Amino acid sequence: MILTTRNGGNLETKAEIRGAKVGDATELAGLSNQFGYPASVGDIEIRMQTLEALPEHRVLVASLEDAAVVGWIHVYIAMQVESNPFGELGGFVVAEDHRRRGIGSSLLGAAETWLTGRGIETLRIRSRSDRIDAHAFFEQAGFSMTKDQRVFDKQIMIDV
Repeated sequence: MILTTRNGGNLETKAEIRGAKVGDATELAGLSNQFGYPASVGDIEIRMQTLEALPEHRVLVASLEDAAVVGWIHVYIAMQVESNPFGELGGFVVAEDHRRRGIGSSLLGAAETWLTGRGIETLRIRSRSDRIDAHAFFEQAGFSMTKDQRVFDKQIMIDV
């Protein structure tokens, strides 16, 4: 899908929304780091190889005419005992200097299209409480906050 948007009527951006490839790892890592989630290129390559083999996951990128990747979205189908399957975002970032040009909306729309093509009717997004701009974006895109929660992680050891 090719996207052409105008920012304030002056700045035109042409981007292609396409499936991410392992070869995009350098740019995916850079965007992840920009957003505060450090990841090495090697880590991203390994994760992309795994995700490419999982049919319930899809990673999409927005790339410019010069092939530069300026945004990505990871969407997957979540299955839980207590609820019907739903889509959830595993990650979503647009380069700071390319925001407010329609790229995020296009990535989100492509993720929604991928989900509806698989019979999924709900998309869930978890967003850190301090990401106020992201919350406004999601609300403008038609999302509503359904709950406030805390996330707890525990490092566990693997016996080898």
